[in-house]
Amino acid sequence: MVKLTFLISISVLTCNLILSVRVYKRADILKLREEVREMFQHAYDSYLRYAYPYDELRPLSCDGVDTWGSYSLTLIDALDTLAIMGNYSEFNRVVDIVLQKRHFDADINVSVFETNIRIVGGLLSAHLLSHKTGMKLEPGWPCNGPLLRLAEDVAHRLIAAFDTTTGMPYGTINLRSGVPPGETSITCTAGVGTFIIEFGTLSRLTGDPLYEEVAYNALKALYHHRSPIGLLGNHIDVMTGRWTAQDAGIGGGIDSYYEYLVKGAILLEKPELMSMFLEARQSIEKYLKKDDWFVWATMLRGHVTLPVFQSLESYWPGLLSLIGESDAAMRIIHNYHSVWRQYGFTPEVYNLGTGEASSSRESYPLRPELIESIMYLYRDTRDPILLQMGEDILRSIQHSARTPCGYATIKDVRDHRKEDRMESFFLAETTKYLYLLFDPDNFIHNPGVRGTVIDTPNGECVVDLGGYIFNTEAHPIDPNMLYCCHEARQGINISEVYSIYQILEEEDNIKFMTMIEANTNETKITQSNNNNNESVIENKTIDHTEPKERSDENEPEQNQVLIKTESRTGYVNLDGTERENANESNLSDLVKETINKYYNDTINVETQEIVKLSVDEPTAGSSQTVEVDDIIVPEKSEVQLPSVTKTKEVMNMLPKVIQDFLNSDWKSKPKCEPQKMLERIRREQKYPDHPDVYKYELLLTPAPSFLQRISLAGEFLNKKQLEL
Repeated sequence: MVKLTFLISISVLTCNLILSVRVYKRADILKLREEVREMFQHAYDSYLRYAYPYDELRPLSCDGVDTWGSYSLTLIDALDTLAIMGNYSEFNRVVDIVLQKRHFDADINVSVFETNIRIVGGLLSAHLLSHKTGMKLEPGWPCNGPLLRLAEDVAHRLIAAFDTTTGMPYGTINLRSGVPPGETSITCTAGVGTFIIEFGTLSRLTGDPLYEEVAYNALKALYHHRSPIGLLGNHIDVMTGRWTAQDAGIGGGIDSYYEYLVKGAILLEKPELMSMFLEARQSIEKYLKKDDWFVWATMLRGHVTLPVFQSLESYWPGLLSLIGESDAAMRIIHNYHSVWRQYGFTPEVYNLGTGEASSSRESYPLRPELIESIMYLYRDTRDPILLQMGEDILRSIQHSARTPCGYATIKDVRDHRKEDRMESFFLAETTKYLYLLFDPDNFIHNPGVRGTVIDTPNGECVVDLGGYIFNTEAHPIDPNMLYCCHEARQGINISEVYSIYQILEEEDNIKFMTMIEANTNETKITQSNNNNNESVIENKTIDHTEPKERSDENEPEQNQVLIKTESRTGYVNLDGTERENANESNLSDLVKETINKYYNDTINVETQEIVKLSVDEPTAGSSQTVEVDDIIVPEKSEVQLPSVTKTKEVMNMLPKVIQDFLNSDWKSKPKCEPQKMLERIRREQKYPDHPDVYKYELLLTPAPSFLQRISLAGEFLNKKQLEL
């Protein structure tokens, strides 16, 4: 009854909101844009004045603090926002400051995830945008440049985290020495699956396949370890592949994994990533979606465990808009915005059952996810209600978060108390997405109608055609520049470009698949010869219908809330059922059995069968079976070794610091060698390629830009064709 009343109140609120939406003239929108610019400038100037060179600003204390790594994080995170807002002189000045740091050789432990999305992503984006700001470029740009080298220096230091038995990375790395001693092997799902955009970009620009391959291998590892019903848990052991937190959702700890499947598929043209997302979305819709909200459930059976909405989940509507699902996204975002209107902000956790903010997670750290989705959806729909949502967010932040020294985290959304922290993503994401919402003419929104021809070592390349892909820290990557660092394939005729563009306009961005759905053969696109510019396209249609649900009379109703996050025994069978802890063998017995097997068995090379050696069947140099005790303990020993008890007594007499040293894993771990690690990954092939690796039609959705849809047919628009 409480849930029903809550949903009815949301519906009434949504209806009232729709009826009262205001009309925005162009002057109104530009005025809001300038207000956002002033907001960014106030926060940015405050960081420079009070906090630099520390990582982040403390807006109440008016000083700085190191948070993620002591590398002036906010300065790097804000670089591309300066370029997007047109402040090119400041962009160039800050680049000169950043480049004074020639490398990141420092004896500090950093988050692999945060360093990648904020530092590597920020440096790559600034590198690719530097040509717009008038910065002097090195020969060979964009395949060369100091910002690119700096980004590669950081990424190369992060690579050691991927040197695990599963290929999934550790969560923490020392920038100088690699994985810290004693580092936990437990990592969240997002910490494993949020590298393909940055590492893929780095590989395409530098020509080194290492980065893209290790990131892709980590994504395949997660896909391989998904549950039988297609869900992923929250935390996993990167050395064993065992899930240590089995709650499945789309929010914190998992969120950017799903985001990078879609964005990585579009940016790098990897249809298998899109297929992975579409499979995952079927499971999400079936087990996690409840009335246009998303809950948490067990990854093995889909039983609801936490009926809550997290602020971090607000990215989901924007992600759906990227695959052409804006109608579904609009329904979801109305729900999320209703929570904002209830408090003036979205709390970190909102209880869907009670309709209230969680008492333990009631803060709002100036997060960008809701405004991110609003920006994406407005770019696709031009619905004015999205402008009003954006203005609501702007008004709340200006009223309650602004301080004389910047903008502060909201400690409690219920009374708007402030907390002394301004995370770097406020300048990297929140202000950027707000600015782009109110600046529809920004170059970021270019739909592919204009571009720039640049000279590269591989010939001429067309850039600035739009279709920018934002990483999860809102650092934009120009997908066209990834094709500037290798020899271009034969382009298609420019007349075909305009022909397809006209079709896309006439059909109101209906899937490009409609052009080739008549054929049911396997997709094969053959390049036309120079005499005729026709392509023969054979297509195999894809059935995207959801698989039939398995009937199970004993399966509980999905709407039933069962608070159960751990198994009773800690042991789970492959089918998800619990089992009791089996009696474990004594360690000494296991050692003896292993050594006995080693010495008394041999392998027939031709038949690959294990043959038991016995006294009756001696081999050369062996007349009888070997007993393990003969190997471990010599029959006659001139030196009497101390007993285990005596050894422990002697150890206890030593000072504690020496005991700790002797008991610790003090032997240095072999240093990670990236090339050998890459060769091992290729040799082992633990995770086979997805079967949809060549189904490029999966990338032809209504949402990706005209540019990306055409680029699937081959690289195009060279200078001669433009002259036509």
